[in-house]
Amino acid sequence: MTAAIPARPRRAARPGPRPTTKRRRVRLSPAGVAWTLAALAVAVLWLVPLLWAFTTSLKPEAETTALPVRWLPDAPTLAAYAEVLGRGDILRWLLNSTVVATLVTALTLVCCALAAFGFSRTDFPGRRWCYAAFLAGILVPPQVLVVPLFNQMSALGLVDTYWGVALPQVAAPVMVFVLKRFFDGIPREYEEAARLDGAGHLRVLWSVVLPMSVPILSAVGIFTFVAAWNNFLWPFIVTTDPDLMTLPVGLGSVQGAYGIQYAENMAAAVLGAVPLLIVFAVLQRHVVRGVGDVGLR
Repeated sequence: MTAAIPARPRRAARPGPRPTTKRRRVRLSPAGVAWTLAALAVAVLWLVPLLWAFTTSLKPEAETTALPVRWLPDAPTLAAYAEVLGRGDILRWLLNSTVVATLVTALTLVCCALAAFGFSRTDFPGRRWCYAAFLAGILVPPQVLVVPLFNQMSALGLVDTYWGVALPQVAAPVMVFVLKRFFDGIPREYEEAARLDGAGHLRVLWSVVLPMSVPILSAVGIFTFVAAWNNFLWPFIVTTDPDLMTLPVGLGSVQGAYGIQYAENMAAAVLGAVPLLIVFAVLQRHVVRGVGDVGLR
């Protein structure tokens, strides 16, 4: 018998040289540099009124009308914020604006998503003509519909109610157009499996289309929320109860009753802009992605 020859230990493989990642240099053309500088200039111009409102809200009232005009206050104070919050009206106005804007946004998303899905995925006689007539509503100024809408809300008993303020703002042909364009870009192959399982139109919309449309729904939601938050004309007409005033209407009534108090008005404007900034900060990524997807389709 021959003795077993012990096996030689295998040498550990030497680690090879790590692949070097080359940094990609971004070269900007003169046109690209010019567009970048133009965008920065527009951004600065857009921020100037916001900065002016914030610095004015920190000034004493006598300093807001002093000449020469100064950007920064000599003695910053929160007296304007204390005065605005001490009256208690602005908190009620903020609550009313939040309720109305939330109702308008939720109802707009539901109604516009259903209408856009119907125009995009169902084929019925006269679909193109109906869609064209629906989009023609974009050409109608909202001021023209004030009197008919007020008569309708009065007949339904919805004057001086949240529903009376919110319902006329739900119809948004532009949002239907945006959602339809996005739905048209979704391949129909994603819906075939659900159709084979016996899913209907609403099931396909809820389980297939809407989960793929989160970015555009976020964009439509924030644009609708901002428009409803800043709307002045319709809430001013349909509400006579001071407890139901929204923020723009409330600020207008204060200016008319007590004159112009620049520091207090700017403080109220800054407080009113805080919810919009929070909403945009939370949904900013989805908004940019949704707008970009629609623009590329």
